[in-house]
Amino acid sequence: MKWLIKLSVTCFAALVYSQDYEQQAAMVKYTEAIERPVKQSVQLPGYVESPNSSVLASEIAGLVTELKAREGDRVAKDQALVMLRTTPLALRLKAAQARLKEAQARRKMAERSLERSRRLMESKTISQQDMDGSQYEFNAWQGRIETLQAEISSIRFDMERSTIRAPFNGVVVSRHTEVGQWSDVGDAVLEVLSTDTLEIHVDAPEKYFSDLKVGGNVDVAFDSLPGQAYEAYIRAVIPRADTQAHTFPVKLRLSAPDENIGAGMLARATFRLGQSNPGVLIPKDAIVRQGPMTLAYLINGDNVVTPVPVTAVAAMGLWSVINGEINPGAKVITRGNERLQPGQPVKGELLQYPTP
Repeated sequence: MKWLIKLSVTCFAALVYSQDYEQQAAMVKYTEAIERPVKQSVQLPGYVESPNSSVLASEIAGLVTELKAREGDRVAKDQALVMLRTTPLALRLKAAQARLKEAQARRKMAERSLERSRRLMESKTISQQDMDGSQYEFNAWQGRIETLQAEISSIRFDMERSTIRAPFNGVVVSRHTEVGQWSDVGDAVLEVLSTDTLEIHVDAPEKYFSDLKVGGNVDVAFDSLPGQAYEAYIRAVIPRADTQAHTFPVKLRLSAPDENIGAGMLARATFRLGQSNPGVLIPKDAIVRQGPMTLAYLINGDNVVTPVPVTAVAAMGLWSVINGEINPGAKVITRGNERLQPGQPVKGELLQYPTP
């Protein structure tokens, strides 16, 4: 009887242990590490700059009556930014239009007079001198009309220029005028920085010059935006080296604009150079930071986790090329890896990532 009770207790304890084990097993998702040809990479520092920056100036003299944008405001191309007083121009336009009406009326009279002179000339009732006088009178008023039409067009053009507009999509970075201030021709009023196209300036050492090709893809990261990676391409390689540092300016163009990126931000650009060699890739989501270390958690054959130190050396889309003791086919945890402990049991579900 005692051995039967002992066996029952042992079986019950095993069942409880099994249930407790199942309860402790964390639900995670994993992705298998892959191997791909990877080029040698080098990371170089750089900074963000805008290729389009414009100090807007007044084309005409006038009093500033309205300032529609200030520092930090985002503006669209052709958006009205500064308004100059147009009252003097409106008065000049009204006077010129009145003179034009008078000139048109007088030309009408001169035209009728010219027609009469032609008929009288045919009957030889008037002299050639009288005929020439009528023609001159008509031509004079026609010229006067053309002069006034040009003057009216000029005034209207000045009225259009009294509204200073944004030359492109961007951000106002500084202003040089205020409402009520007089602005002379050529005076700066606002400075606008383009945000549609941001570039990254990198000074590449001479030894990499022959490997840098226009159009080549580059991975970019910013210290102020940790954990985020951006894609860029080489827009230009300037073939003139700095005589002191022996570096060549390289211009990178971000593939997509981002309002979180501003001119002057420090950047780190990773270039892929030279011949391709086999490399191990794991999803970026598999890499977690613990203090100064970066780790990836593997699921071993016993369905427990093992942390492995890794170093990301390059990015390929959603994947990272890593250095570390991870082999192709290894199960790396990509979901639920934030609070895992070494040796913790897990239940894994496969999560596929688009391959680079």
